Amino acid sequence: MQISAAALARLIDATVEGDPEVIITGPARIEEAAAGQITFLANPAYEHHLYQTQATAVLVSREFRPKAAIAPTLLRVDNVYETVSELLQVYQRDQASQTPRQVSQHACVADSASLGEEVRIGTFTVVSEGATIGAGTVVQDQVFIGPNVRIGSNCLIYPGARVLRDCVIGNDCILHANVVIGADGFGFLPDGEGNYRKVPQVGNVVIEDDVEIGSNTTIDRATMGATLIRRGVKLDNLIQIGHNVEVGANTVMAAQAGVAGSTKIGANCRIGGQVGFAGHLTIADGTNLQAQAGVAKHIREPNQALGGSPAFGYRDWIKSSILHTRLPELYKRIARLEKRLEE
Repeated sequence: MQISAAALARLIDATVEGDPEVIITGPARIEEAAAGQITFLANPAYEHHLYQTQATAVLVSREFRPKAAIAPTLLRVDNVYETVSELLQVYQRDQASQTPRQVSQHACVADSASLGEEVRIGTFTVVSEGATIGAGTVVQDQVFIGPNVRIGSNCLIYPGARVLRDCVIGNDCILHANVVIGADGFGFLPDGEGNYRKVPQVGNVVIEDDVEIGSNTTIDRATMGATLIRRGVKLDNLIQIGHNVEVGANTVMAAQAGVAGSTKIGANCRIGGQVGFAGHLTIADGTNLQAQAGVAKHIREPNQALGGSPAFGYRDWIKSSILHTRLPELYKRIARLEKRLEE
């Protein structure tokens, strides 16, 4: 990345205060930024770093008024956090433009596979029979793309990911390292002798556009039909999505959450880390679940905030958590009162 402050200001609709011709080479945190880098100040708790930073440029709000002299060029914007997101996208696109679009000589691409324009296939990656990869998609090293998989345009698949047979991935999706899409769902039936017999898992996984899936997350294929991840969903690392689950549009889920089979989570939900869902549940749109909540029954009313295990109203859960810490003291008081009553 090589861009002047003036040129960057035009991209992000910023007002330049200082030298507009300084050259910016990349972003950095305000505590660590060096010459040539751009950083930002949004939280007043970090303001003291502004007067010491070695950064060449700093994003600040239009209302910010410094308390001391500042060396870097300031770029004033309406919303610092939103602008940082835009800036990082510019930086990422610049990095991507330097990645060669080619098929590695050490990749294995089946003759019946179809690759769109400007596709990159990394070293030791396998693209199986009948697979389709859309234009502009980057598949990095050691990825496995199974038979008849369909991947859309402008996706990014990091090393070690596995997309197994018949699964479908939309446009503009990101799969981080070691994601597994389409492993068999956890389906077994006990026989008369107490042994468990595998139920064939013949469905697939369908992931819609603009979905991001974190490292080591697994999404199981459906027993029949499809496990569905709707448009705009963001999944963190180390999440387990069971067979025939549906995750609604623009729902976000933090690390180590687990969803048992056939549960349907609504749109625009926010799921904290280590939340667990029992199977065959319906979760209403806009549900917010505190970390480590356990969901064992349907949530029918939309836009609720819940916590605890089993999950219940968030405010009541906070009160209960406070009371829980006082239980030893309350137990002693009750014991003393019982003794006095006996006397």
